[in-house]
Amino acid sequence: MTDHSQTSPAPISLAPFSSAGQFWRGNIHTHSTLSDGALPPEKVIAAYKDAGYDFVQLSEHFISHFDWPIANTRALRSKNFTTLIGAELHAPKTSAGEYWHIVAAGLPLDFAPCGENETGPQIAQRAADLGAFISIAHPAWSQLTLQDGLSIECAHSVEIYNTGCDRENDRGEGTYLLDQLLNQGKHLSLNATDDAHFRHGGIDAFGGWVHVKAPSLNPDDLLTALKAGEFYSSQGPQIFDMQLTGSQLKITCSPVNSISLVGGTSATQSRIGRAITSATLDLSKLDNSWLKGPPSKWFRLVIVDEAGKKAWSNPIWKDEI
Repeated sequence: MTDHSQTSPAPISLAPFSSAGQFWRGNIHTHSTLSDGALPPEKVIAAYKDAGYDFVQLSEHFISHFDWPIANTRALRSKNFTTLIGAELHAPKTSAGEYWHIVAAGLPLDFAPCGENETGPQIAQRAADLGAFISIAHPAWSQLTLQDGLSIECAHSVEIYNTGCDRENDRGEGTYLLDQLLNQGKHLSLNATDDAHFRHGGIDAFGGWVHVKAPSLNPDDLLTALKAGEFYSSQGPQIFDMQLTGSQLKITCSPVNSISLVGGTSATQSRIGRAITSATLDLSKLDNSWLKGPPSKWFRLVIVDEAGKKAWSNPIWKDEI
């Protein structure tokens, strides 16, 4: 009898599911009356805490001619809930001729506003140089082009979903820009967020968030995990594990109606059904598009539940697993 024990690959649990720590639910893009939000900071923090979040960042619009501050929310932290310090940075100008919207998490409170001749890529780089997690905000709402995205060379992430933009003007998704940037070789994560201003009864809140895998709720641990891509994003469904054996990827999750792998071409691998909680999909088939596309260098998972709510893994590069 042939012994196959030496040739069968061992299962590998992919990050962030293989990483130490636990998942913490948070939102890194929201607003209060410190800029153009409708609720004071303490009420925004309380709303997220009551909704089951573990952390939040008040990312006030940071633009010198409005004199809006970087929100100092340290006094609103507690044993079981924390805050990140950051802002939504603005500078001229995108290809649409408008101000950039760049969310920076982990800023020092004395971070200087945009200089008179400073551009969006420059202020983003200045924030990144100080250790911030840089996210390109609401690309569809801002009508960002591929060249816009490429110009923010220090970006860590792209907003794949923005609740406020979705519910107010149907421009809440960032898939189109993220995937093009990935195909250009940019190693980026994706994040879902709210951009909540708590107007109109708060319809722009609690629609998208990140689950960050970190050893503790310490803000430094959360920031380190965000920059390392140790998280996934969701509108509701949960991803429990992604385990790779050879080219076979087993996904386990909360009940959903579709589990799909997408890459840099039109080729996909999916399992469709009702209330399914697992699927094993073949990564090699992402390279076998009937349209004869080139092999994709990356893939990402998206799951969709009965209500149409999604969860997304960060992109995974094949040469890194």
